[in-house]
Amino acid sequence: MSSLDDFSDILKADVPLADLTWLKVGGPAQYLAEPRSQEELQALVTCCHEQDLPVRLLGGGSNLLVRDDGVSGVVLSLSAPCFSEVTAEDDIVRAGGGALLSNLISESVKVGLAGLEVLAGIPGTVGGALHGNAGGRGGDIGQFVKSVTVLTAKGEIFTRKEDELSFAYRKSSVNELVILNAEFQLQTDNADDITQRIRKIWIMKRSTQPLSHQSAGCIFKNPRGLSAGALIEQAGLKGTQVGGAEISDRHANFIVTNEKATADDVLRLIELIQAKVSDRFGVDLELEINIW
Repeated sequence: MSSLDDFSDILKADVPLADLTWLKVGGPAQYLAEPRSQEELQALVTCCHEQDLPVRLLGGGSNLLVRDDGVSGVVLSLSAPCFSEVTAEDDIVRAGGGALLSNLISESVKVGLAGLEVLAGIPGTVGGALHGNAGGRGGDIGQFVKSVTVLTAKGEIFTRKEDELSFAYRKSSVNELVILNAEFQLQTDNADDITQRIRKIWIMKRSTQPLSHQSAGCIFKNPRGLSAGALIEQAGLKGTQVGGAEISDRHANFIVTNEKATADDVLRLIELIQAKVSDRFGVDLELEINIW
């Protein structure tokens, strides 16, 4: 049986996580690990399972709030190049789970493959996007998935095909510890036409979202047939502050933070929003972000 001492080359203790998240708040990880290969990742996860140590995966940090107390156990960061490769063959694009979603989109456009441009402007990694079925008005990432290769919390690796996968609004059946890679089936199109569609999406996002501020994207899922942002705005909460956290005056489903903000400020603001919207409209807002 191995121990964490065997992974001292890739493990750091008591590492602050705030700078690794988009909200820039939160406490440290007991251990942060940056495996250099899939084999090293698998060995470390297997060791943690044998030692009964909690393991979490940190993606791009764009959809995450870390509590001020931090997290125990091992936090994995797939920053090594082997986890972020993107390749294309015919109408299939293959991407590592650690690849930035923006890089997957740009590489697809380069070879004239369309579909994923509807995800333009969505931050984070391919793995995170698949886990939460990221998307927008034009569609979700799940509709393009051909297969997903995963690593379980026990250290087992297997591939799940289309008929073994299910995707719904901001959720998927891909709930294993790590998404190692995925294949996407796209359609051929003119690269210039795809780029033009991406530009239009970016123009819309810049005009409606606080892209120049620290935020984690949309905080809440849209209730069926409703807009979470509209409900929050109609409850008169735009611009409301708790400590260093504030509801964006540009898009009410965004919380922005300043340099004095704490994770507790964000949590209290989330609770305030949920209480006010529930009282006013009888709607219980469900979180879209993850909280550690």
